Amino acid sequence: MSATHDARQSPPPPEAAGGVHGFCDPRFTAVREAFEENFRTRCELGAAVAVTLGGRTVVDLWGGWADAARTRTWARDTLVNVWSTTKGPVALCAHLLADRGLLDLDAPVARYWPEFAAGGKEKVLVRHLLSHRAGLCGLREPHGLRDLYDWELTAARLAAMEPWWEPGTRSGYHALTYGFLVGEVVRRVTGLKPGAFLEREVTGPLGIDFGVGLPAGEYGRAAELTRTPADPDGEPAPAFGNLTRVMLAALANPVVGPAQANTPEWRAAQIPAANGHGTARAVAALYGVFAGRGSFGGRRVLTPAAAERVREGQGAGVDLVLGAGLGGESEAGLGLWLSGPRGAYGPNPRAFGHDGFGGSCGLADPEAGVSLGYVMNRMGPRVMDDPRKMALIDALYSAL
Repeated sequence: MSATHDARQSPPPPEAAGGVHGFCDPRFTAVREAFEENFRTRCELGAAVAVTLGGRTVVDLWGGWADAARTRTWARDTLVNVWSTTKGPVALCAHLLADRGLLDLDAPVARYWPEFAAGGKEKVLVRHLLSHRAGLCGLREPHGLRDLYDWELTAARLAAMEPWWEPGTRSGYHALTYGFLVGEVVRRVTGLKPGAFLEREVTGPLGIDFGVGLPAGEYGRAAELTRTPADPDGEPAPAFGNLTRVMLAALANPVVGPAQANTPEWRAAQIPAANGHGTARAVAALYGVFAGRGSFGGRRVLTPAAAERVREGQGAGVDLVLGAGLGGESEAGLGLWLSGPRGAYGPNPRAFGHDGFGGSCGLADPEAGVSLGYVMNRMGPRVMDDPRKMALIDALYSAL
């Protein structure tokens, strides 16, 4: 197929700048059609989607605008903040260390981070950090943006605090704290923050265009994040209702959104739960390590047993932070969420992945041998399962 959209088959989407560009294996034409439909009917501004099958790229598409003013077209190498889709690569760091015998997921966190034992947390296990069950979904004291950009301060406050609930008994989404918790364990074991460790061990050797934070020299490639004012399908966004103290701690201490993420300060910081920057191709490759049972592109990153452990379910239930937004039970594995009966990552309940705030997604399905990366700059209002993401996933599985 030509590197650009074939206008003889269907007209380019009216909102896409010059149509959709890239490559799509004819078998996955439905994915291209769903991607184009996102521009026509689901308020897409700029976006990219990539799919791998057996470690081979079968879809690599992009289109639209990289900024709200529509002055820059989305290019093949446009980078975008993928928010919590970053959590997958951070989990990969922890599992790589466990695979090498340097980290025991069943050990107390305090074995690696002694200060963490304060506040009655001496029995909190590493697996509790990975599965959002540590009771540390947000800080109890006010924690502003400047505080969030300070790694040492944020880690010290988390080490000192008491959990919101008994660790290991419930899940409560650690929206921002996840990256500092898992990341500080990575740092204590390796001497490197997770972004540097990921680059040294995975993205650098495999040539994957993804990083935690963004160097100033790359700002010219970065898409501008913006919001859509209403649900793309005209449906009301899921509401949290009356926010509990736990929800407020997780989701509003501090409040972050596109206005903050577009700033040099956010990009310069290392926030491993929320400020990974990459292409859809990069997201598909990183989640492709899991889909390939530890291998991607002919290179082994994890042993098959270590890759399998990522989706070891930690118990289903209504999440204390996201429960109302998800509309029912969900289940986290050791770093990623299971597709489950909701089909969040396709019809295989054992497929797994992670959504990012506003719509982005990484997906891995080892049984089907597929991974998917979807990134965009117009953030939707939903907590998870953005209609654009779900349309792409439905199209992918229709082609398998």
